[in-house]
Amino acid sequence: MEIEKAVEAMRKPLQLWRRDFHQYAEAGFMEMRTASIVASTLEALGYTVFAGEEVMKKEARMGVPDQSVLEAHERWALENGADAKWLSKVTDGMTGVVGMLDTGKSGPVVAFRVDMDALEIQEAMTDDHIPFTEGFSSVVANRMHACGHDGHTAIGLGLASLLMQNKDALNGVFKLIFQPAEEGTRGAKSMTEAGIVDDVDYFIATHLGTGVKAREFVAGNAGFLATTKMDVMFTGKAAHAGAEPNEGKNALMAASSAVLGLYGIPRHADGASRINVGVLEAGTGRNVIPSGALLKIETRGETSAINQYVREQAVAVLKGAAAMYQTEVDIRVVGEALSSEPSRELVDIVAKAAAQSPYLDHVVNYDDQSAGSEDATYFMERVKEKGGLATYVIVGTTLAAGHHNEKFDYEEDVLPTGVDVLFRTAVALVRESK
Repeated sequence: MEIEKAVEAMRKPLQLWRRDFHQYAEAGFMEMRTASIVASTLEALGYTVFAGEEVMKKEARMGVPDQSVLEAHERWALENGADAKWLSKVTDGMTGVVGMLDTGKSGPVVAFRVDMDALEIQEAMTDDHIPFTEGFSSVVANRMHACGHDGHTAIGLGLASLLMQNKDALNGVFKLIFQPAEEGTRGAKSMTEAGIVDDVDYFIATHLGTGVKAREFVAGNAGFLATTKMDVMFTGKAAHAGAEPNEGKNALMAASSAVLGLYGIPRHADGASRINVGVLEAGTGRNVIPSGALLKIETRGETSAINQYVREQAVAVLKGAAAMYQTEVDIRVVGEALSSEPSRELVDIVAKAAAQSPYLDHVVNYDDQSAGSEDATYFMERVKEKGGLATYVIVGTTLAAGHHNEKFDYEEDVLPTGVDVLFRTAVALVRESK
């Protein structure tokens, strides 16, 4: 099979998909338009498609938007090009999609995961930002693909196309996993607990950029920190600050004390540990004892065990601060991810396949530099627990600005690169299993 020729034929469709998803950016669990188009495209290609409750465990989701927000966005999605048939299956925050290609021949079960969600960022509308000047910047206020997930989704569809085109030359089963709500590490757990990777022999998650240069590729990234995201609400009692301050129960003081205590948690001896308070909101007026205070915090650890240590310490601090000021505290986990090591055997297979790509100049087998947190680690750990192999790959590209920046953009040449490397990997895995 002429892989490069087939990949080059995908160049224009990849760009069109990417630009469409970029223009209609959707945040986590609201990827209704995106997911419906993905499902419709996979169905048209000949895939068996599963979506919504078929691939997600509802109660395992974290940080789901309010029902009223979801319902309003469903109406928006329908008005803005969603596929009506599939939209009905990906509403209510159940936006995961899986396309399955069964070749009918004995072979491995190979899963490729990409994510679909955008960030809550207002995109730059300036002449030095290509999506704006070329007319595909986000039409949704305060929503932007500032981390490359539009490209990930496009690569997933491009890979699906090549796999189907070459079905007769392949063996086994291929799963294309389109995950919602990676931002905030909220969506993978629900798909993992639905069992979609329990039969997978090889699992590969993909990301663009993250500091890797154009025409470079990392076959096994291991730098992800385990993390827990928490929304914390202190509830006290309001009172007049001048007339009867003794009658109040000050939620702001409880939250402020908690912040100091959180940053005082001892670091862990066995590896990197982190804690951050990103939001503190409280109070209604200068002469009112604050009755409510909100903290948005996160913990991180080099391993899941270290993160668990920081999390437990944080919960103790939060409860202690609440008790000190006679307030109530509600602690909600709104996102979580594990630490995970790539399977070295799979990393070697992927690296060898990538080395054959004409789109790459340099392949790195293994990289353990910190890359934040990623909930694809839920899939990776489940696959490994079940006896399979898993890795996380990075396709390098030149960035116009850093990830999560309002001027984030990347070279669209990276889209064919991603498809080429992943397809070569699929072929290599089929050969490996014979």
